[in-house]
Amino acid sequence: MKHYRKELWFDVPTRRAFINITPDVETVLAESGIQNGLLLCNAMHITASVFINDDESGLHHDYEVWLEKLAPHAPVGQYRHNVGEDNADAHMKRQVMGREVTVAVTDGRLDFGTWEQIFYGEFDGRRRKRILIKIIGE
Repeated sequence: MKHYRKELWFDVPTRRAFINITPDVETVLAESGIQNGLLLCNAMHITASVFINDDESGLHHDYEVWLEKLAPHAPVGQYRHNVGEDNADAHMKRQVMGREVTVAVTDGRLDFGTWEQIFYGEFDGRRRKRILIKIIGE
């Protein structure tokens, strides 16, 4: 069995963003040479997320509104974690959206369902963060 590991780095200039990283992940998969196996993609920071869904702007807007209702950023004083910080809401948003995704690799391609894409979700941007891609298989 082969394995391949690569990190992708992000420096998102805004506090929150959803970035389609599917093309980046496909490039890493091609670099790996692995044709059949599993691909793990996970956020390596506790205020960011990796998730799979549709690349549709209305859905992304709805996520933004929904997440802000679930864990509003302001007032920052509502969170005990925010003593000296202001990102407690980002931790909670990450918890809801998830840390990682696993995708089957079949014949050298991501084995997705209809409309599925991989996204990096940033909830406390303006600093450098990374994701890990680990692929195992043959």
